[in-house]
Amino acid sequence: MTSLDSATAARSGKGHRDENFPVASHLIHPRHRGAILAFYYYVRAGDDVADHAGLSPERKIELLDGLADALTGAGPSDPEAEPLKAELAVRRLPPRHALELLDAFRMDARKNRYADWDELIHYCRYSAMPVGRFVLDVHGEDPARVYGPSDKICAALQIINHLQDCGKDYRNNDRVYLPQDTLDRYGATVSMLGEAKAPPALRAVIRELAEGCLRLLDEGASLPDLIDDTRLAMEIAAIHRLAVVLSKGLLERDPLSEKVHHGKAAFALFALRGVAATLARRPFRGRIVRAAIQGAKS
Repeated sequence: MTSLDSATAARSGKGHRDENFPVASHLIHPRHRGAILAFYYYVRAGDDVADHAGLSPERKIELLDGLADALTGAGPSDPEAEPLKAELAVRRLPPRHALELLDAFRMDARKNRYADWDELIHYCRYSAMPVGRFVLDVHGEDPARVYGPSDKICAALQIINHLQDCGKDYRNNDRVYLPQDTLDRYGATVSMLGEAKAPPALRAVIRELAEGCLRLLDEGASLPDLIDDTRLAMEIAAIHRLAVVLSKGLLERDPLSEKVHHGKAAFALFALRGVAATLARRPFRGRIVRAAIQGAKS
């Protein structure tokens, strides 16, 4: 095992343009992009620590603890934490969302199997939902109105990534996010993730989980209409549409042997369709928001 002296030394070189979904695209107002990117690169540093094949679980935890202490001021400063720390101070936002993501990376350091869907969603509560909540907080959106549907979309995005990368996660880190009870239900085994092509049983597992993602996306579909900031609403509408397309793709394609992701041109077209639909509803969003508030009270 390697003993790296800092989170920076564990960096993979992956950046925001390498992600499966847009991160702070130019739909986001420039005054907010810096904060979102600072958050992304802090979280990226933690994710790279958790995924580093040469680090022991204990060393991963130490480095993640150091990142947390640097952000809160409980320990020495760290170049990976300083940009986000400055953005939080200017905006008077607490560090809780970033710290929750570090909790997810600690889980990754210690845990590599999930028993059922509920356990996977619990992981998403820390690995994905804080991302959406941070972006919403940066924009000053109402948590009571938007956190719920945002959590659904973020969980779906996380599971879609798990499904797309299920073979790579298994081969590189012996990490399996497909719930064991779902594997058992179809007679699939973890070792199937190491094959060049998914056997029918594993394909059935992937389809069931993709259908679960579509349900989550349906539950979160109202989010763009509930958001006050039009540019953020467009960003989320684009991401939501891409997620629906990818989930449907996973119903038909084998992520072990086929490319699930579409090309940039196709993705841009899908995203534009989501944006256009949201803008078309924008004149009526007052009624949509009132209905959502009333539904939350009842």
